[in-house]
Amino acid sequence: MEIHLVGGAVRDRLLGQPVGDRDWVVVGETQASMEAAGFRAIGLDFPVFLHPQTQEEHALARTERKSGRGHRGFVVDADPSVTLEDDLGRRDFTINAIAEGADGRLTDPFGGVRDIEARVLRHVGPAFAEDPLRVLRAARFMARFAPLGFTVADGTMALMRRMVEAGELEALTPERVWKELARALASAQPSAFVRTLHDCGALAVVLPEVDALYGVPQRAEFHPEVDTGVHVEMVVDMAARLAPGDALIGFAALTHDLGKALTPVDRLPRHVGHEHAGIAPLEALCARLKVPAAYRELAIVACREHLNVHRIAELRDATLHDLIARCDGFRKPARIDQLALVCECDKRGCLGSADDAYPQAGILRRGHAAALAINARDLASEGISGPAIGEALRKARIAAIAQTRAS
Repeated sequence: MEIHLVGGAVRDRLLGQPVGDRDWVVVGETQASMEAAGFRAIGLDFPVFLHPQTQEEHALARTERKSGRGHRGFVVDADPSVTLEDDLGRRDFTINAIAEGADGRLTDPFGGVRDIEARVLRHVGPAFAEDPLRVLRAARFMARFAPLGFTVADGTMALMRRMVEAGELEALTPERVWKELARALASAQPSAFVRTLHDCGALAVVLPEVDALYGVPQRAEFHPEVDTGVHVEMVVDMAARLAPGDALIGFAALTHDLGKALTPVDRLPRHVGHEHAGIAPLEALCARLKVPAAYRELAIVACREHLNVHRIAELRDATLHDLIARCDGFRKPARIDQLALVCECDKRGCLGSADDAYPQAGILRRGHAAALAINARDLASEGISGPAIGEALRKARIAAIAQTRAS
């Protein structure tokens, strides 16, 4: 049986990166011969099998022919006559179109090794344009590999622009857009995802609320980078630095300033009330992409409250208590730590501020911890009952917050 290791496992080994799941392609076999050899069929859209011992996925070599719109509109041919080179030719990028045989020899018909060495993300061939999801995959790969020095090949970027202009991305399902976005936000440099989509015009299609931030000026004394789109890029990269792999923090960082795109031109570069103006576009984005509730809820809290946290030293103790309660911080304690983290990403995601201290986070966390330590059971034991417990609990928590700020 002719079996080759393919895809990400080969690519990552050549890049010197940790290798995750391994994918295998089998040449010259049929479903019957695979099952006779002990492999278990699991593929629905094309012939994929689990190895009887390792349980790793093995797919028959195949070709794909466009048959409709979107990333699922393909007819698959897994005839035993399909060659390894045929199979590699259907793949998206040259760096993913390298196979390694049992003897360690590489099959690289499209120059993937050369592109790995040159740090270039390049499409394999014209069939790339048949699958709109590949535009998002290109951006997501950039979020992962930009720190290694990768850039998108000029020809690939030009092809992606043509795909966008042809309306191909409109066939993408919300679920797939969200999946690629979440994976990008958990990557090392999420800004490369946003920037790549912006540069080819795709951001205006899949995330128009974020794309609208580019070119919107901010006050240079607070934001030396000026452009709000550039600021958001810096904030999501700070999120990747402070909370690596955490797409939840990354999503709140990405969407915290959506309201700035709605500021009337005659008020620029000031953005009074942008934190409240951002709620409507954020909710629209979440509804359209079917964003999970936990992501939506934290993003709304961060959008609404980030300016309050930035000026937390000016807030009265009662106001700080009410902020925590408004964020549901007593029922969901983790949310306050998440909010503090997103706000720190916002403050440090500015030109020249990456290494600044952010004492506001400590004030919020200490106040929250002190207030959280007060509970209704303690008050009930003091003889307080009925509606009075709620007011007494609030007063006790405010007093606890005051004590942390006085010390």
